[in-house]
Amino acid sequence: MVAAVESVISGVGAYLPERIVTNHDLAEIVDTSDEWIRTRSGIEERRFAADDEATSDLAARAAWHALDQAGLKPRDIGLVVVATVTPDRTFPATAVYVQRKLGVPRGIAFDISAACAGFLYALTTAHGFVSSGQVRHALVIGADKLSCFLDWSDRATCVLFGDGAGAVVLSGEPPRTAAPPRGVLATYLSADGRLADHLYADGGPSTTGTVGKVRMNGKEVFRNAVELISDAVFKVTEQANVARGEIDWFVPHQANIRIIEACAKRLELEQSRIVVTIGKHANTSSASIPLALDAAVRDGRVRRDQLLVFAALGGGLAWGSALARY
Repeated sequence: MVAAVESVISGVGAYLPERIVTNHDLAEIVDTSDEWIRTRSGIEERRFAADDEATSDLAARAAWHALDQAGLKPRDIGLVVVATVTPDRTFPATAVYVQRKLGVPRGIAFDISAACAGFLYALTTAHGFVSSGQVRHALVIGADKLSCFLDWSDRATCVLFGDGAGAVVLSGEPPRTAAPPRGVLATYLSADGRLADHLYADGGPSTTGTVGKVRMNGKEVFRNAVELISDAVFKVTEQANVARGEIDWFVPHQANIRIIEACAKRLELEQSRIVVTIGKHANTSSASIPLALDAAVRDGRVRRDQLLVFAALGGGLAWGSALARY
């Protein structure tokens, strides 16, 4: 059945804070080294936001770039959804601050919390609003300021994360005549709370009254990530009846280069077809997929009508995938 409206990615945007923190910089404050970090994660450097930069600031800057590429104005947006685990405030949603900073008129605005899988949860949700005709244009943003709750005494986790934001505009467009479907073609989401203690923050308003710090069981996260991310890609391609050989680009969550390589091997995808930005971005949680997409679009690798598959796993554990014709 042909969709009445296609959820087309009409614009992409990104924002990285100015401050670059290299592995050598971290080695001055943490018992680690550039070689230790590179060999275990593939990370060379990351960006840290300024003290006076809130998550909504990062998100709004990325959104401006996405709007510009889409040729749209804030007044055209009917939905703002922000995926984040570092909201400006406990409430209201960071999305309403983004709405205010951009000058988006009264409409739908809310946050989604699914950690590193957040962007895919947000994209799937926005796709529902757009494809059903409830809104014409939606801003889907992944933004996190993870530097605000890292434990600098835990070298296994503090060196892995960075700050940033990525955004896409989803626009409802009529299907093209005599052309393959475009935009979001299929999505798959899942979570398993039994695995929550493998990756979480040890604080919260109703438990400790604090933000807490990031805690991770790296071995278990790695094992589950390879299996569940790969399975999510299998499911979404099967759902859309697309052979993996037809995929032009795999744009995975940028958590660890070894996870990315292991997933590619299991999926039988060539390394040349994978967008990798972890070296310069580190793990930016919900921002990592749209940041990687923006980089690949702007340097010309990703082109219109190519098939893209996105996949991620994060705290929850929550995971998912999405297939789109860009």
